[in-house]
Amino acid sequence: MNAALAPTLTPADRCDRCGAQAYIRARLHAGGELLFCAHHGREHVPALADKAEIIDESERLTEPSVPITDA
Repeated sequence: MNAALAPTLTPADRCDRCGAQAYIRARLHAGGELLFCAHHGREHVPALADKAEIIDESERLTEPSVPITDA
């Protein structure tokens, strides 16, 4: 993912396998898309690499959190 671009997946996007927050989108060349959490993405993306455009935002899991300050 390009750091200058905003994430395309939101907390409302859920993994099609387990329902966890999705960080990987596979847009199938034949039409449709699949959403995966990081765990299921690692499992299924290799088989989909030639059948889909893969958008992987899983690096967001390791980004430092922003502290909340009192205003």
